[in-house]
Amino acid sequence: MSSKVATGDKLDKLDKPDKLDRLCGVLLHVTSLPSYGGVGDFGPAAYAFVDFLVTAKQRLWQVLPLSPTGYGSSPYSALSAFAGNPLFISLEKLVEAGWLTPEQIAGLAGHDGPAEFERAQQEKLPRIEEAAAKFLDYAPAEEKARFQSFLTSNNSWLVDYALFSVLRRRFGYASWHEWPEEFSYRREAAITETLNTCSRELAIEQVMQFFFHEQWCALKTYCSERDITILGDVAIFVSYDSADVWTHPEIFDLDEEHRPLRVSGVPPDYFSETGQRWGNPIYKWQLLEQHDFDWWVARIRRSLALYDRIRLDHFRGFEAYWSIPAEEETAVNGVWVKAPGQALFDRLREVFGELPFIAEDLGVITPEVDELRERFHMPGMKVLQFGFSDRGAHLHLPQNLTPSTVVYTGTHDNNTTLGWWVEDAGEQERVHLQTYLQEIRYEGEVVWAMIRAAARSVANICIVPLQDILHLGSEARMNTPAAAGGNWTWRYASNALHPDFAAKMAALMEMTDRDGYVPERESLELSGSTAETVVSV
Repeated sequence: MSSKVATGDKLDKLDKPDKLDRLCGVLLHVTSLPSYGGVGDFGPAAYAFVDFLVTAKQRLWQVLPLSPTGYGSSPYSALSAFAGNPLFISLEKLVEAGWLTPEQIAGLAGHDGPAEFERAQQEKLPRIEEAAAKFLDYAPAEEKARFQSFLTSNNSWLVDYALFSVLRRRFGYASWHEWPEEFSYRREAAITETLNTCSRELAIEQVMQFFFHEQWCALKTYCSERDITILGDVAIFVSYDSADVWTHPEIFDLDEEHRPLRVSGVPPDYFSETGQRWGNPIYKWQLLEQHDFDWWVARIRRSLALYDRIRLDHFRGFEAYWSIPAEEETAVNGVWVKAPGQALFDRLREVFGELPFIAEDLGVITPEVDELRERFHMPGMKVLQFGFSDRGAHLHLPQNLTPSTVVYTGTHDNNTTLGWWVEDAGEQERVHLQTYLQEIRYEGEVVWAMIRAAARSVANICIVPLQDILHLGSEARMNTPAAAGGNWTWRYASNALHPDFAAKMAALMEMTDRDGYVPERESLELSGSTAETVVSV
């Protein structure tokens, strides 16, 4: 048979990739924004960063967990898997809304310099509480109605989180298992007494969550209107000192005194002869499954209200997790225990449809883990820095990637690319990188070489930490795993987003088809005409 193709016209588009499949984005946690009050927030700097993403033709913004943090201010050591961090509430936005005056926020920490979490707790948080109190007293009917709607939609976790926060403050911020027994065990009389006598404090906590919700949703909408997807982060485990464990001790492996029997971690490997003992309590997966994974359904429902897509941290643990006796000081004597990952994701897909998950599958991954990830069509992760190791980790190099991959130059747990090259890369890694890229004439050039390699790859999603785009060294590292302190404090300077960086990234996006442009086949022209060409099949 024969088919006719009109030359000069567009060809059939059935084999054309979806324009949303191939994109690039930036990894930047909210705390790293140069916002007023000592810690990055949802204020003007966040909107300026989104504008920078648009100019740079970036179409994804990856953030770390937005939860309130506990010891060490780590977003992976959260006080709640459901609540938002009140320190992310913008004071400037509260002034705009009329809940604070400019005089009330005068004299607080400026925009630049490292994040100061303790100072923000002492100086910024009381201002937010003042705004919440004013809202309770003076909010007009329309805003009160939105607040009531928020309370209704989030009732499953919000009251318990507010109780947890109020009691934690009452007992000097001690971990909940150190509270008086009637409160740590949630005796009915003690909880009722708190609800009755602390109603104002509880309401203020709820209003602060409402402020978080309103400001984040406005920022998320601003992103959506500019074709920018928000990629959030969900850690598999929760902290022992959290509203989640205090509220639902029955779903965790605890003893009669509500202390962990077994805790999470990873076994000894090349990087650590004693492994990593994280200390998070282990789930009673069998009990969760008997209840149709209701707690996980609620958690993912909340996450999908915050993010467009979700990165599942330590995905490996959904197939099997490393279980360590709680009395052990290291991870050496743990054991692998199977997890009902397939049943969990079947249930989540039943509730939510196709799952917009990305699997953090770094480390030693078994075929069973790959099978679980692929069964639910989750892209995996690759990190270019790992690919040049003298341990032969070539699976992280561009030639071994697939479209169903998210490729990073580095993550929040890595040094910056420049810092890695200058301080961490061994001689063999340098040789391998020079052999592979053949374009490193001076130290600084390695950064753009790595960004180009990631962007040129076939991976549908490419993500670059902002530190790499800004060409920063190890002083801008976000986190050094297992380090005792100094993590999570990096913030970029308020004048750092120079237009030249955006222009350079935009040009690279255009040439690597990550800017939303869908390449089309060149039309065949015969002497400038649109004569028909007959193609025999």
